[in-house]
Order: sequence, then structure tokens, then C-alpha cells
Amino acid sequence: MIVTSSLIIWKALICVTGSESPVVVVLSESMEPGFQRGDILFLHMSKDPIRAGEIVVFNIDGRDIPIVHRVIKVHERKNTGEVDVLTKGDNNPGDDRLLYAKGQLWLHRHHIMGRAVGFLPYVGWVTIIMTEKPIIKYILIGALGLLVISSRD
Repeated sequence: MIVTSSLIIWKALICVTGSESPVVVVLSESMEPGFQRGDILFLHMSKDPIRAGEIVVFNIDGRDIPIVHRVIKVHERKNTGEVDVLTKGDNNPGDDRLLYAKGQLWLHRHHIMGRAVGFLPYVGWVTIIMTEKPIIKYILIGALGLLVISSRD
């Protein structure tokens, strides 16, 4: 019941926000001081053009983990009207071109997962701890399993 409810809520959030991942955890210090490691960001993806100064979450071809950074430059293609963007972490010295796929100078619309529209500070540390210390995840799953087995209806 809990798993089904969680999946329904997740799918509803995807539909409402227009983002394939409506909630992400900040995993590094690259966006400090604006966002700290462990903050949870809420994303929304609208049809509006992306503008410089917005914080976006994007995927890079060949990488599994999305990146949270600020748009620092926008390049509008005259022939299509589409916008390409260049990003940078607030705490990083240079732009993200070194992070992009080989030969890629700009992010395109399909790379962007969503724009940050809100956040909860430090709540994502649960995810970070379970990822970095898998034993804690197994202990938690075991405890939940014991709770299910030992509970009586």
C-alpha cells in the first residue's frame, strides 16, 4: 500500500510539474552558498524560454547523475527560435563546458530536466547517507521488514 501510494504521488508530480524528476537532492558543494549539499530542490518545466540566472537541473549524455547549476549564458538559434544554454556552479571558478559531453559547448532543451522553483534545506541528507553508507540502507530495510512481519492487524 505504501509503495503503491508513493508511486501514484510520484507519477502525479511528474504530470503536474512537467519534469521527469520533480524532486532532486543537491549532491555537491558547487552551488554554495545558495544551495547546500543535502538540500532538496523542487523542479518545474514549462514551455517558457530558459533565461540567464535561472537554476536548472540537467543531464549530460553518458552520465547518470543530474547536475544542479545556474544558467549564465543563453544562445538563441535564429533559424529555429530554440535556446541553448551555458551553465556554471555558483561555487565553481569556470563554466561547465568541461562537464559536457566531448565537443559539446551548449546544453539543449532535451538536456534540461527542470527549473528549481523551491527547496527544503538539508532534508536530502537521508538520501546522501544511504547512498554513501549502504549498510545503513540495509539496516533500515531490515528494520522495516521486521516491523511489517511483527505487526498485527
